[in-house]
Amino acid sequence: MKQQIEVLLQAAIEKLKQQGTLPAEVSPRIQLDRPRDKSHGDFATNLALMLAKPAKQNPRQLAEAIVAALPANDVLAATDIAGPGFINFSMNTAQLVNQLEQAWLDPQLNVGNTGAAQTIVIDYSSPNLAKEMHVGHLRSTIIGDAVARTLELQGHKVIRQNHVGDWGTQFGMLLAHMEDVKSESGDAELLLSDLETFYKAAKKRFDAEPEFANRARSLVVKLQSGDQYCAGLWQQFIDISLAHCQEVYDRLGVKLTRDDVMAESAYNGELHDIVKVLTEQGLLVEDQGAKCVFLDEFKGKEDEPLPIIVQKKDGGFLYATTDLAAVRYRAEKLKADRAIYVVDARQALHFNQIFTLARKANLAPVEMQLEHMGFGMVMGKDGRPFKSRDGGVTKLADLLTEAERRAQALIAEKGSEMTTEEQAHIASVVGIASVKYADLSKNRTSDYVFDWDSMISFEGNTAPYLLYAFTRVNSIFQKAGLQQQDVDGTFELISAQDTALANKLAQFPEIIATVGAKGMPHFLCGYLFELAGAFSSFYEACPILSAEQESVRNSRLKLAALTARTLEQGLNLLGIPTLQRM
Repeated sequence: MKQQIEVLLQAAIEKLKQQGTLPAEVSPRIQLDRPRDKSHGDFATNLALMLAKPAKQNPRQLAEAIVAALPANDVLAATDIAGPGFINFSMNTAQLVNQLEQAWLDPQLNVGNTGAAQTIVIDYSSPNLAKEMHVGHLRSTIIGDAVARTLELQGHKVIRQNHVGDWGTQFGMLLAHMEDVKSESGDAELLLSDLETFYKAAKKRFDAEPEFANRARSLVVKLQSGDQYCAGLWQQFIDISLAHCQEVYDRLGVKLTRDDVMAESAYNGELHDIVKVLTEQGLLVEDQGAKCVFLDEFKGKEDEPLPIIVQKKDGGFLYATTDLAAVRYRAEKLKADRAIYVVDARQALHFNQIFTLARKANLAPVEMQLEHMGFGMVMGKDGRPFKSRDGGVTKLADLLTEAERRAQALIAEKGSEMTTEEQAHIASVVGIASVKYADLSKNRTSDYVFDWDSMISFEGNTAPYLLYAFTRVNSIFQKAGLQQQDVDGTFELISAQDTALANKLAQFPEIIATVGAKGMPHFLCGYLFELAGAFSSFYEACPILSAEQESVRNSRLKLAALTARTLEQGLNLLGIPTLQRM
């Protein structure tokens, strides 16, 4: 419906240009919003206010001209002008019913790609393999997963890239410690079952034992030179580390596998060539022995140029070099139309520099979109980055275990006739869904406070509330002895609650388009919460199984079934499985 109104408005603008009411060169971006006050219609636009200045007209008079220039159509039931020149649109009920019928017949609920399908590379999660995944990796992993799922639903070709940190000087100390452990016990894998402890032991030795530190540094040089013995040790460590990551991914229910790993080390052979390309293009300069690029677009507080260090004085490479190689790989090998980086917002300067340099050096074509989708931090109630009880960084695996424990306690508290196995399954789904939803429901760009009590609750905008709302819809069909797909008939919107629920269901494609374009899963979370609320109002006010007329009964069953499908699809995009009962 939104697109249909946009087409009508575009036609009105062209007509007003032909009439001379609008200058021929104006090309406004048409924006339609959903009014908060339902009395203002289904959509509203400030188009007249935007065009008033170039048209040299009173905004309200221009709004009247735009309305008069709209082509004849059966989409709109009414238009009116509010305030200084806002135009409100009310949709024809027949159009709303038609949209519901299309969603009913479409397995994807009328979600389609509004433009040409793209090849989209999405870089997310990207843990450092020297340690176990911790709470700081949560946001990148689940936001990236939700955006990737959404883009796939829209019909894009999505290529996941897990740019794990598996290279660098820290691996020298880990290999040295691993070498000693193997010589003493022969069972490094047992100790590596706790990567965090293994890392701390290696770091302690690196700081306290000069001989160990020297050996660690020499192992790094050998590793980076292709020494087979070091490479074998390193590969064993990487395999165990990636297995730890996969366990967390599987528990989180994110679509990342070993095949999606494209690690830092994968670009090692390309780094000298990146330096060569930058040198040939006259972009590289030497500064205090290091090879750097200075871009006019990036300057410090004293207006001094900020360097992008590509190669250190000792010949080593940095994140910038690897990221430039990754951009080139994604452009040339993966043929990406759009590359998305779901990385901490604090890396904004780094990615702005990398994207700008990649374009200047022709490592990425002009038409390729490069986007940094930054996110805020997970904070504790004390306003500081979230920590474990002992003050250390919280392992992500431990966080998920605690979530399951708390969900189990909540379920036991409510009492249940379900078996122990059923309760354990529900606790696992509810616990992990609660952690994910609490994060995804917050604006991606903001920090948020991690609060167990608010996230594992059946009240408010939470995963338990939405999961329960889904089971509540399902219970109608269980009571009726019907399968949702067996419901027949047409949609009849005979009450305010029928219409309100129908309008909310019709918004689903718009929400998906927004999430896909902006990478903001919290819009989808807010929509699902509102949909559950609209269904609750509908359920309380409108008889369904006891409706006097069979056609009304069937219509309301179809509304209920479409609500269940939309909730299920929406939660699936967030990586949250539904439950048949709770």
